[in-house]
Formats: sequence, structure tokens, C-alpha cells
Amino acid sequence: MTQEIGEFAALGLHPNVLAAISAVGYEEPSPIQAQSIPVILAGHDMIGQAQTGTGKTAAFALPILSRIDPAKREPQALILAPTRELALQVATAFETYAKQMPGLSVVAVYGGAPMGPQLKALRQGAQVIVATPGRLCDHLRRDDKLLATVQQLVLDEADEMLKLGFMDDLEVIFEALPESRQSVLFSATLPPSIRSIAERHLRNPQHVKIAAKTQTVARIEQAHLMVHADQKTGAVLRLLEVEEFDALIAFVRTKQATLDLASALEAKGYKAAALNGDIAQNQRERVIESLKDGRLDIVVATDVAARGIDVPRITHVFNVDMPYDPESYVHRIGRTGRAGRDGRALLLVTPRERRMLQVIERVTGQKVAEVRLPNAQQVLDARIKKLTSAIAPLVVEAEANYGSLLDRLIADIGCSPRALAAALLQKATNGQALNLADVEREQPLVPGFQAREPRERRERDGGERGGERGEYRERRAPMPLAEGRVRCRTALGTRDGIAAKNLLGAILNEGGIAREAIGRIQIRETFSLIELPEEGLDRLLGKLKDTRVAGKQLKLRRYRED
Repeated sequence: MTQEIGEFAALGLHPNVLAAISAVGYEEPSPIQAQSIPVILAGHDMIGQAQTGTGKTAAFALPILSRIDPAKREPQALILAPTRELALQVATAFETYAKQMPGLSVVAVYGGAPMGPQLKALRQGAQVIVATPGRLCDHLRRDDKLLATVQQLVLDEADEMLKLGFMDDLEVIFEALPESRQSVLFSATLPPSIRSIAERHLRNPQHVKIAAKTQTVARIEQAHLMVHADQKTGAVLRLLEVEEFDALIAFVRTKQATLDLASALEAKGYKAAALNGDIAQNQRERVIESLKDGRLDIVVATDVAARGIDVPRITHVFNVDMPYDPESYVHRIGRTGRAGRDGRALLLVTPRERRMLQVIERVTGQKVAEVRLPNAQQVLDARIKKLTSAIAPLVVEAEANYGSLLDRLIADIGCSPRALAAALLQKATNGQALNLADVEREQPLVPGFQAREPRERRERDGGERGGERGEYRERRAPMPLAEGRVRCRTALGTRDGIAAKNLLGAILNEGGIAREAIGRIQIRETFSLIELPEEGLDRLLGKLKDTRVAGKQLKLRRYRED
């Protein structure tokens, strides 16, 4: 056991939990972990005030897992999260920390997913439930004894939960839980509504407050681009065409992903290799030495396998998969920009990962600018530039040494010098496309995402503003619809205490669609109008059928403007 894991062991965590966090490469507890773990292990109720990105998920997950009995096939811990994205993130973290605990099961319960698999996991006795309040209330309506055996409750990002209008749902959940439970509440801020919850539902809670540290990484240019998950390999290949790099490390989450991406890169002629936890130490050392001396240019690695890599010639880091937390992001991009050299870090972001991007920016104190995927013209220009750089130094000597051979080939073949030069270029470039039409055809351009126009954002969020502007919106006609969208209506409006962010959060959380699919949200006094995609609308409305916002039924319907 290393000295660092020994610091975790001193907190009193279960040996199996210690083994799991050692496997994922945790070195020492963060401040929120060091202060919270002993409190939670001791069974005290707690209020933790900490920003996302301070390591708070592990702060409650590790002690909870240390107190769970895997032999009991019944729910023992409930973690409530405001959004499906956070619920999935927390559930994944629990699964990672529980890998050395045979028999322990984690179920994520959230809207926008079929009820069947969730019901099955609950019936089979998952010990840890990670849920959004709305969907959990749906399950409680089916089985009001579902939470009767829960002894540990965590409200993660409680302030965000209340912003999304889940107060009534929380009261239903509190009522279904045993009074003898341990309750832990995490929130970035402690407004009166959060303090009220603590006073009514927590018993003599201990307070832990941690200020998020700003982390900066000097000499590293950071950027991100939006892609769909199935476009990542194509996006990486296009980026490599235009990025001028010496050596590069690409980070992915799984061992299989290291093999798949490295294989795709090798097929395109790059000197690449995979690095993951299954690779023997001597082979790992050979890979790193090859990266240092130039026999390799790209290593595709998991976070754990990349520990200790210090190669000055690494100019680029590609975060192909989003890291689990901001600290991992800082560690990853720190592999470049060494020995006084500048570095560049690119992060691929899927629609569901936008929230983590915002967390990374907040924790690092740096804006990660958005860039576009290279288009066909940029790829063509980069290829010609590389070809020019390779050929230019050879021209003088080549004419002296091969001029007579050139004359003979022209005569023997019976072609012009231009035709012969073109044929030799085709052979030298292995048939690589070097005209615009062929570049556009050879690989479909990954479209990426268009940034929402500021005006559209203002119109969507305009419902949060009151005063004269709100009154004006009440009187005016609905705005023109964008192509492919339809307008839907709910009877909830400003008189119900509804803001645009409440409706947006409910639809994202329960509907399971991307944020980009939702158009303008117009809040009126007695109703609200929401633009949704026409394709799959009936299915989406079915998912939202039982959704509640601010304690009231959403009852979203297609709006007939005639």
C-alpha cells in the first residue's frame, strides 16, 4: 500500500474500497474528502458546502460503500441528483469504487429511459439507488415501500434541485424514507430554502465547507469541440490532419477504447500504440521509450496507465473521452507544455457533457474556447503543406542525381514531364486525396454543432425576466417557428412561479433529449409555449406525461395556433 493510499486508509475506509480507489489512481484525499469521510463514516448527518469539481462525489460515495452490506439484497443508500447527466455520473462513480465489492449493485433511476430495466434492478435488490426526484416519485407511486430499508440519504447539488422545481417531489421522498436514516446534503450555496430543508429533515448536522481552488495550467492552449459520441474517431482523424504536433497523447476511458483508437490511427499510417492497465510493465516502458525517441508519435491511454508519463516532446493532448472530474482534466493536459515548451489541449464534448465542460472552466478559472472541426479545404491545405515541406529540401539534389533518369522515363513512357510528375506524386502519397472533391468524398465531414445564437438564448431565457418586457410578451403573438420544430403549450405560467429554466430542466431531465433540440421557451402569465422537435414528438410527450414542475403537472400538448 502506497503512502498516499495510506492517507485514505487512515480515514477508516473499508479495505475493498481502498483497493478500488488505488486501482483508479487516487493519490491523496481532497479537502472535502478528508473532512467529510470521517463524519459520514461516524453516522452523523452533514451539510457539505462545496462546488462541483472539489471531489465531493467520492466524499460521500467512499464512506457510504464502506458501510453497505453487499449480502443484503435491498436498497441501503439513496443519492438524489437534479439531472439525469449527474445521476449517471454519480452512478458510474459508485460502480467504479465498488469494483472490489462482489454482490454490490448500483441502479440509476432517471427519466427518459424505460422503466422496465430500472424496475428489474430495484426488484433484484440493488443496494445503491442514484435517482432524479421526478422519476423516483414515479416508482414510489408503484411501490410506496420502495425506500423502507434505506439508511443513508444524500442530496447532491441540492440548490440546483430546488431551482428545477423539485421541492414537492423531495417532500414525497422524505416521507417515504425511514426516520432513522442518516442524511447528507451537498450544495454549492445555502439559500434559505436549503436551510429550511436542513432544519426539517436533518438531525444536528455537522457543517463542512470547502472553497473551490482555482487551478491554472500555464503555457497550454485549451480548446473544445462538440461531437456526437459515434463521431469521435472521425473527429480525431480530421484534427490530426491539420494539427502540427510532435508527439501526442490521447486519453480515453476504457481499455478497449485504447485498442480501437490506436488501431484506427495505425490504419491511417500514424505511429501509434495503446497504453492501458492490461499492458505489462516492461511493454509499458518500451512504449514510453518509443514515444521519447520518436519511434512512436501517438499514445492512446487511460488515466491510470498514463500515470508518470513525462515526455518533453509531447506537444498535444487530446481528451477524446471526457474525464470524470476537473482534477483529472488538469492532470491530463499537464502532460504537455513541459520543459518550457508551449502545449495544446483539445477536448471532445458530447451534448450530455456540456455541464462538465462548464465545471472544468469554473474550477480551472480558464475559458476553454470552442473550435470547429476542420473542413475539407483545411484538410487539403494541410496535406499540400506537408507534401511541400517534404519535397522542397529534395529538389536541388534530385534534379542533379535523377535528371537523366527523368528524361529517359519521359521518352520510354511517351508522356509529358507534368504527367510523369503527377504519377510519381500519386505513388509517393499512396493515393492520398489531394484535390478538394476527393477529400470531401473520402470521409464524411463530421458536422459538429453550431453554437446557439445569443439572440436565441435571450429569447429562450427571456421568461426569467419580469417587468414591462414580460408584460409585452404576454400580449404579442408567438414567434415564427424554426424548420423541423413544433410549438407545444403548458398551462403553467408566471402565476405558477414558473421560469424558463424550470421548464428547460424538466424537459431535459425527463425527456432524454439534447439541449439543442429545444427551441424558444416563451413564458406568459397563464401558460407557456415551448418549441420542440417535430420528429418523435409523440414519443417525447409520452415521456413527459407524468412530469411535474414546481409541484404541478406539466401536461404539455401540441399548440394549435389556428
